[in-house]
Amino acid sequence: MGSHGIKDRVAIVGMGCTAFGEHWDKGADNLMVEASNAAFESAGVDKYGIDAFWLGTAMSGNSGITLARPLQVEGKPVTHVENYCATGSEALRGAAYAVASGAYDIAMAVGVEKVKDSGYQGAVGAGRPPTDGTERTLTAAAMYSMIVPAYSKKYGVDVGELRGVLAHIAAKNHYNGARNPRAQFRKEVSTETICGAPKMAGDLGVFDCAGVGDGAAAAIVVRAEDANKYTDKPLYVKALSLVAGTGAGLGDPEYDYTTFPEVAATARDAYEQAGVTDPRHELAMAEVHDCFTPTEMVLMEDLGFAERGTAWKEVLAGTFDLGGDLPINPDGGLKSFGHPIGASGLRMIFEAWLQLRGEAPPERALGNDRPLALTHNLGGYPGEMVSFVSIVGREQG
Repeated sequence: MGSHGIKDRVAIVGMGCTAFGEHWDKGADNLMVEASNAAFESAGVDKYGIDAFWLGTAMSGNSGITLARPLQVEGKPVTHVENYCATGSEALRGAAYAVASGAYDIAMAVGVEKVKDSGYQGAVGAGRPPTDGTERTLTAAAMYSMIVPAYSKKYGVDVGELRGVLAHIAAKNHYNGARNPRAQFRKEVSTETICGAPKMAGDLGVFDCAGVGDGAAAAIVVRAEDANKYTDKPLYVKALSLVAGTGAGLGDPEYDYTTFPEVAATARDAYEQAGVTDPRHELAMAEVHDCFTPTEMVLMEDLGFAERGTAWKEVLAGTFDLGGDLPINPDGGLKSFGHPIGASGLRMIFEAWLQLRGEAPPERALGNDRPLALTHNLGGYPGEMVSFVSIVGREQG
């Protein structure tokens, strides 16, 4: 890829995140204001001090007015972005690159989604069929369920054994989410319950699938040299990588559902930008897009955390548990924290913010002191997706 990156040129100096869930008593406006006010407070600024805003939402608005009206910001640019489930990450990317370019001194990214009482449920595009050729007749669960038999065949792993792997992933994320006061689902779930749950598609049961909810998150970014004016614990942007696939996998008879090429490409680009050569041992944690449990398993390989065909063994060995060598989704991930489409990418950054600054609750604090964290978003389906990877760190250089 031709990306030169913006390593150490931009810092995150304030963040806010609402609880995710079924907020019957709150609208998108309330959620945006709540997350924004928390970000303002953490950075020691107010809305008048922000030069420009980026709003990420897939279903809860169509323009910058969606944010400008509830925040009552006058005469400021507000850019609305949407990129499937990577929408919140796209908002951060826009704000960070704008600051890095010198166009603005301080910018803000806000992600929000309000879907639970809006007349429909579901993931991207609900109630708004796309006209770009990306409409599918299968559900998202059905598309991602194809990973299981494909992985089983390619690597010779019994489907029954994979069932235990996927249950471990779900149980891990629910364990972490049970210790997160902002999570939508705050209960531990046993592997027996997970394995016995009704099937949704293929071998995927209810607990293999992330739900959707309402929520918002926000981040404030400035040039790195200005970071200490706002906080003594900034997070420095090391890498921001985005790839939009062509959808070629859906028409390729060689595509086998055991890898996401777009994810592998963003990982390679992000590691090059950040100067990371051994992600498994250089990263303190990673937040990944666990829309379905087999997605998380395959991501461990695409992101370079496990060798091809071995992620299932690493999962069972506890490598990615909260106390493991590389904790994955210490906040519960999409599976437990919830998935308000436009907010999820920024929610992931919020967890990196808490963990790297030493502000996560003790019961889910990391067992290492590495200075870097990774977040990963994807949107779409196997063979046809967008992918985003960020790397942030608490130290420059």
